[in-house]
Amino acid sequence: MAMTAPPPNDQHRPALGRNITVLAAASFFTDVASEMIYPLLPIFLSTVLGTSAATLGLIEGLAESLSSLVRLPAGWWSDRIRRRKPFVTFGYAIAAVARPLIGLAQSTGQVMAIRLTDRFGKGIRTAPRDALIADSVAPSQRGLAYGIHRAADSLGAVVGPLIAWAVLAAGWVELRTLFLYAVIPGAISVVLILGFVRERTPAAVAAAVPASFEPPARRQPKPLVSLGTPFWRFLIAVFVFTLGASSDAFLLLRASQLGIPTAVLPILWAVLHLVKSSSTAIGGAISDRLGRRPLILLGWGIYAATYAGFAFATEAWQAWALFLVYGLYFGLTEGTERAMVADLVPASVNGTAFGWFNAAVGLGALPASALFGVVWQGYGPPAAFLMGAGFAGVATVLLLFAVPPLSSSAIPDARTAH
Repeated sequence: MAMTAPPPNDQHRPALGRNITVLAAASFFTDVASEMIYPLLPIFLSTVLGTSAATLGLIEGLAESLSSLVRLPAGWWSDRIRRRKPFVTFGYAIAAVARPLIGLAQSTGQVMAIRLTDRFGKGIRTAPRDALIADSVAPSQRGLAYGIHRAADSLGAVVGPLIAWAVLAAGWVELRTLFLYAVIPGAISVVLILGFVRERTPAAVAAAVPASFEPPARRQPKPLVSLGTPFWRFLIAVFVFTLGASSDAFLLLRASQLGIPTAVLPILWAVLHLVKSSSTAIGGAISDRLGRRPLILLGWGIYAATYAGFAFATEAWQAWALFLVYGLYFGLTEGTERAMVADLVPASVNGTAFGWFNAAVGLGALPASALFGVVWQGYGPPAAFLMGAGFAGVATVLLLFAVPPLSSSAIPDARTAH
């Protein structure tokens, strides 16, 4: 996609608006609440409730599967009724209420039920929220908008564990009480959504898209027809890439093998999220100028190189360097991929498109981690990381040759959106 020249009389780009700011803030507080609990959940299950590692894996697998399966119907339904905010509010509210209840759980079954409810809320909100972001900004600013949103999410993943560590290290509360306190940032996110997010009307959304880009009006979108061939090709490339994108827990395990002390691993994790949060908005903004495909291609290439690096690394300092580079991959792709989804489909089916996108990423992640673990166990970490690099390489080739670059006419200038 050719770079669009800035308007001759505009020295500054239009502000992104309140919806983007509020959704980013809500994501930040939600991730603070989640990351106050999630890193400590395995310890809680194993030491307090006596849960086995296999059962922990089952809980997380079922939770992520449910989240992935719910995203498509939620996005499609939000297209049908032309409303995003109810899904976003409901999804955040379910998670905010359910997540802290882990502090009251007395059995593994109760924790499983809470995790399933939490992930159900995430599934309900994700696709409509991503569609609402697309609805709320000019197409020429989508990369920046998604970048800012993902940056806020990553920043929450830094703050949450640090709060948990500080509170526990100071001896202020015990583990169960800390989990209950996670209701506070979760509640803040719900209040922000309820009080400050505004629904975008179909007329306002349509004003940002050329008439030729809209399909004929229909009472109810048809997910398999209206999204178009370029979108499905892109989704296939994303799914292939995801098959090599295993859980980051394997990266932490590899870092431990390379000599990073266990006590230092949380710091390494925080550094990764700092790089992510500081680079995601920049990456999204660059994609608004240079195009989505070049940024995604570069990001996927960095991912493949990083995984290959983990395969051959032998020293602790190499683990630190690879984690820093790995953070850049997120910065280049997390916001940009979502902006490309919105670029590839008509505005009337954004919710459906994001439902398919999030479902593909979520469902692909399940066999990815399982396969990675099998290869790790049978052939060693280098083979597993090289396999992940290989999937990323294949996906990069698919994106390069199967998904054509968008013409600049398909993404109108920001001035046409107002």
